Amino acid sequence: MNYREDRYGNRLSILGFGCMRFPQKLGRIDMEETEREIMTAYLGGVNYYDTAYLYPGSEAALGEILEKNGIREQVYIATKLPHSLIKSADALDKLFAEEKKRLRTEYVDYYLMHMLTDIDTWNRLKGMGIEEWIAQKKASGEIRQIGFSYHGNSDMFCTLVDAYDWDFCQIQYNYMDEHSQAGRRGLHYAHDKGLPVVIMEPLRGGKLVNRLPAEATAIFEKYPIPHTPAQWAFRWLWSQPEVTVVLSGMNTDAMVKDNIETASSVKVGELGEAEEAMLQDVVKAINAKMKVGCTGCGYCMPCPRGVDIPGTFAAYNRRYSEGRFAALFDYVMCTALRKNSTAASNCVACGKCESHCPQAIEIRKQLKDARRVLETPAYRVARTVTSWFMHF
Repeated sequence: MNYREDRYGNRLSILGFGCMRFPQKLGRIDMEETEREIMTAYLGGVNYYDTAYLYPGSEAALGEILEKNGIREQVYIATKLPHSLIKSADALDKLFAEEKKRLRTEYVDYYLMHMLTDIDTWNRLKGMGIEEWIAQKKASGEIRQIGFSYHGNSDMFCTLVDAYDWDFCQIQYNYMDEHSQAGRRGLHYAHDKGLPVVIMEPLRGGKLVNRLPAEATAIFEKYPIPHTPAQWAFRWLWSQPEVTVVLSGMNTDAMVKDNIETASSVKVGELGEAEEAMLQDVVKAINAKMKVGCTGCGYCMPCPRGVDIPGTFAAYNRRYSEGRFAALFDYVMCTALRKNSTAASNCVACGKCESHCPQAIEIRKQLKDARRVLETPAYRVARTVTSWFMHF
């Protein structure tokens, strides 16, 4: 495993374990499988584990596994404050105490303002005494380092970097988002300010692996260096010295082992002009097929009308990358094969989802377009049949 240092010289594994998507069993976290994967990661040298208050069951699962195996002191825990739930200074202590209880720890190594969107949000928190609260928690040792996670444009990201003496930050960054979100400009800005940068969505929620159009897959297969799409995506990131840790939401043991192998062999600056040109060809092939730039993060959920927004967009994109039948199958599975329909046609254009979307997607417009493409006569027949089946 390769390691890079944070602001204070702590050695962090360049591969971090993203705990948002632990494997599920019967609708709940599969603790046996999750423990297997976390221990595989730990034994392979991974020492950074990223969770959040808002990830259902994640903090508690991570805390239980670390305590059971006696490795809490050997790893770094990153978790997040859901600032949108904070209405008073008293709520800060109450929520943080709950997080420590879930995690079975007396301190958090890396604590983030979760999805800090703009300077107005930070100023609101300042008005509630967040700076004094952070100072108190750092003095007591309950928080070791403070940072923020961010989705949005590079201008606002740079403004937030300058708004406080942060210890680190976390951004969405991958070869598709090189010049969107905080982007390469934001990455370099934070690095030049001395901030370690943690990367999320390196595979865009798996779409740079599982949902690549055939044209993009062919480019990888023809390239003389035999890396998988996932390996190329990670190597592109780790080739850049400004990247400190890359989070991966690993949910199979094989995935953990493969990522560890890549993280153990990659070198800074290993991608040359030829590799960069190849990846740009991949980007062009993906953009030619993609309709909606949804990563499946789920921040738009729950929809007041029950629409499965990420599922709808995944099916919509699949229609153009894999064909009508694949899209129909996905859309039926995510919207019709359940007690209550979660189809795009339920949308009443209230706009709540758009206020939470990190990608700034025009969700209402895109849902309308997706409905027109996906809710065909074949879909309506399938929905009727599945509705009858679910009833009985």
